[in-house]
This record gives sequence, C-alpha cells and structure tokens, in this order.
Amino acid sequence: MLLYLPVAEWPVNMFVIFGVGAAVGFISGMFGVGGGFLLTPLLVFSGISPAVAVATVSAQVVASSTSGALSYWRRRAIDWKMAGYLLVGGMVGSWIGVRVFALLRSLGQLDLVVGLCYVVFLGFIGGFMTFESIGAMFAARSKKPQPPKKLREHNWIHGLPFRVRFPRSRLVISAIPVILLGTGIGFLGTLLGIGGGFLIVPAMIYLLKVPANVVVGTSLVQMVATMSFSTFLQAAQNHTVDIVLGFLLMVGGVIGAQFGVQIGQRLRGEQLRALLGLLILAVGLRFAYELVVTPGERYTVAVQVGGVP
Repeated sequence: MLLYLPVAEWPVNMFVIFGVGAAVGFISGMFGVGGGFLLTPLLVFSGISPAVAVATVSAQVVASSTSGALSYWRRRAIDWKMAGYLLVGGMVGSWIGVRVFALLRSLGQLDLVVGLCYVVFLGFIGGFMTFESIGAMFAARSKKPQPPKKLREHNWIHGLPFRVRFPRSRLVISAIPVILLGTGIGFLGTLLGIGGGFLIVPAMIYLLKVPANVVVGTSLVQMVATMSFSTFLQAAQNHTVDIVLGFLLMVGGVIGAQFGVQIGQRLRGEQLRALLGLLILAVGLRFAYELVVTPGERYTVAVQVGGVP
C-alpha cells in the first residue's frame, strides 16, 4: 500500500516503513539502545532524504525515550540535578546543530557530511564493541579471572574547577565536563538524528564516574528534552519533520520493542554487545559503499526538501 509523505515528497510502502520501525524497535528492546543511529541510515537507504530522515527520527527518539524515562522516574533512578546540567549543554548543542544542518543544506553538502559522519562514527563504535565483546567471550571461556574495573576511581576530570555536588549520584565534580558532554550529544543528535544514549551512558560511567543505577534514567531525561528542542527547531527553521513518517515509525517501534526485550533477556551481556557491534559495523560499511559506488542516475533535478533555508 503506497503512502505519499507530504514533507519528504516521496511515495513509500506503508507496511515497509512500519516494518522498519518494528525492526529498529526490536533491536532497541533487545540491546537497550535508542536505535536512532540505525533508523536514520535505514530510512536513507529506503529513499528518504537525509534531511527528512534526520529530523523525523529526532521525533521518534523523543517518543521512545519518554516511555523509558517515565519508568525510571517511578523507580526514583534519575539524578535530576545532573540532568539539568546536561540539558543546559544539550540545548546549546542542539541550537548549534540546527544552524550547521541548515548551512550544510544551503551548500548542498548535507548528504555527504551525514554519510561520512556515519561511516566514521559507526565504524569506530562498531569495531570497538565487537573486539571488546569477543575478547570478553574468550576470557569467559578460558575461565581466567579478570581484574575488577575501578569505576569509582577519580581521574583528571574531577580536578577541574566549578565543582558541584550531585547528591543523588553521590558525586562532587566540575560542572564543565557535564555541560560539555551534554553539548556534544545535543549537537550530534541534531546533526545525525541519534539520541546518543549509547554514547552518553559509557561517558557518564567511565568519565564522570556516575553510579550505574542512575545513569540510564538520567540520560533518557536529557535525550527527551534535547531531542524535543531539536525537533521543534528542525520543524520551525528547516521544515523537515514528516509527521506521517514519524507516526508510522513510532507505532512499529513500540510493537517491535516488546519482542526485542523478550529475546534480549535470553542472551548474555557479551553476546548482546558482539551482535550489536557487528550490526553497527554492517550499517557503517553499507554507508561507505553508498558513498563510493557510482549512482544509477548521475544527474537529477528535484525541488529541495523543506524549502529554501
């Protein structure tokens, strides 16, 4: 069943888009990630303009993150003070990201920059996760005891000025790295259409030394606010948010996530990380292929999506 997307200006099969949302929702539920870093490339591969894909996925991330944030709020597993500092940086990063997004569109370089960023970004993250998880599986088979990781050990970040007390996380650290982390995630989320959960969670644990029991909930609150702001800016300034596309993705994602959670509970942590790492690498390689392969039509004439910035 063909459905015309008003903003993307592209006819799509409704069931295919619904299936893409369900597949990414399944992966999100299985691995515990937002899925934006996979959903944006899949939409681009299906023919959706990168400008519309990035902006619309931001809206989808808001919906999925809100559900998770409410669950952690009921369990009182959110550091609201730290989330506030992350939001300050996230708003600034989102504003910068939208301006850079509009500039790249006006120069006609948005597709190239998004593609290159995804190749480098996914290649690095996917490679690191794959090798780390494979090493963990071999270590588990050899039954050789591993030295414990000192997650709470202080590093140079904790010596920076403007120290702030975060009672919920039992930390006294500088506000500078917290705000800079929020700025970076907000910028990447707006430019690439990712929630950034699989980046901000390790950064909070290993760099800021935030306790694991409040990390996920705090990061979800940051993603909800930052991506909501990003979606508003994308819709108001760039006119690239397709509500019809976003609705189909949200419905499919909610259904797929329920099945993904059930499968994910049957696998060990290192197995999940290895599968996710291989999946990320595969998407990165596909993006690299799209960048170097000769297109079927070398010249096209089309109206710019979203109007003139």
